Amino acid sequence: MTKKVAFVTGSGQGIGKSIAVRLAKDGFAVAIANRTLSKGEAVAKEINDNGGEAIAVQVDVAQRDQVFNAIDETVEKLGGLDVVVNNAGVGPTTPIDTITPEQFNTVYNINVASVIWGIQAARNKFKELGHGGKIINATSQAGVVGNPNLTLYSSTKFAIRGITQSSARDLAEEGITVNAFAPGIVKTPMMMDIAHQVAQNNNKDDDWGMQQFAKNIAVKRLAEPEEIAAGVAFLAEQDSNYMTGQTLILDGGMQFH
Repeated sequence: MTKKVAFVTGSGQGIGKSIAVRLAKDGFAVAIANRTLSKGEAVAKEINDNGGEAIAVQVDVAQRDQVFNAIDETVEKLGGLDVVVNNAGVGPTTPIDTITPEQFNTVYNINVASVIWGIQAARNKFKELGHGGKIINATSQAGVVGNPNLTLYSSTKFAIRGITQSSARDLAEEGITVNAFAPGIVKTPMMMDIAHQVAQNNNKDDDWGMQQFAKNIAVKRLAEPEEIAAGVAFLAEQDSNYMTGQTLILDGGMQFH
């Protein structure tokens, strides 16, 4: 059986790390694509030490050439490519009147341009390898319904859903599916920072800040990163072959559609 290979951006920590660890457990050789190489190397070592196969690849996802080079390096070192997970992103707290042009450009390049570059690089490599594949993009529940104080983050995640739908139509005849996953409130350092900033902006404590996001979760708890990774694992495997252009919402019942 041919080895399956996955490329996961932003996988040096948080949800991305959990995705990489889960895909390795499911039999994928995984490229840990991260801006900070040392973090990627630590995750790759953990996977390799536990019997999996992983490499660390340094990449600034906002830079198109670096994304293409990282994909090339992955294929050279792991021998193929089947799944690309465009997971990397940032989530600054941005009340509408605080946004600057510089911040806008930074956040949109990291969150949105990176997904376009990842899709381009994946399609180019799948075509070169002579087969289709799966592209999986990280959106958010904040990309399905706008969240307060997150104008930049929410708008980038809405954009990713649009990119996912358009590219799914464009690439379907090439045997490439494009889907997105939308985490809700997940126990990650980034989420804790967002809650802290929202609380600070309202002169409240961190528990109040977190409650603004968590109070409407039907299952009454935050998600573990591994639960998000389980959804991504479904999108990466054959069971989702007839699914494209969709957003898999993994939010514990914050929203119903």
